[in-house]
Amino acid sequence: MSRIGKKPVAVPENVQVNLNGNILTVKGPKGELTKEFRKEINIALEDKEIVVTRSSDHKLQRSLHGLTRTLIANMIDGVTKGYEKSLDIVGVGYRAQKQGDKLVMQMGYSHPVEIPAIPGIEIEVPAPTKILVKGISKELVGQVAANIRKVREPEPYKGKGIRYSDEVVRRKVGKTGKK
Repeated sequence: MSRIGKKPVAVPENVQVNLNGNILTVKGPKGELTKEFRKEINIALEDKEIVVTRSSDHKLQRSLHGLTRTLIANMIDGVTKGYEKSLDIVGVGYRAQKQGDKLVMQMGYSHPVEIPAIPGIEIEVPAPTKILVKGISKELVGQVAANIRKVREPEPYKGKGIRYSDEVVRRKVGKTGKK
């Protein structure tokens, strides 16, 4: 049996959980998240704990068991603490700034790259070479950060581009001249 799926998810005091069939709504101090889960997995609310079980040992149900439990735990963490991804911009002349609700970046192209505001996501630019993506949905925060990084991914020779703050870019040796 799934070791992760067996562990019950503790519900903090300041979080309200509403279960309607396989639709789970989690409301906390930072906001509200709703997600519909697959019918193959059983979700039960038992005295301030959410228990995830499966009805059989088919391969699909085994694979969904731990996933469902982790998604529920991420929802509870999101409405209590929230999630944040930090991106660094490396390169001469590369910079970002907020203009109203949208993020505008100068990334070496002939035009500035604009990323519009996404509901539920807050984008901050504390420095011209640093971007913070914050929100309560882990999935949405990660997707927005990946879309920003995709504007100019870090290249392996000089390391220029947009990277996650904890990302290590493997550098390659450039061509050497004739001696």
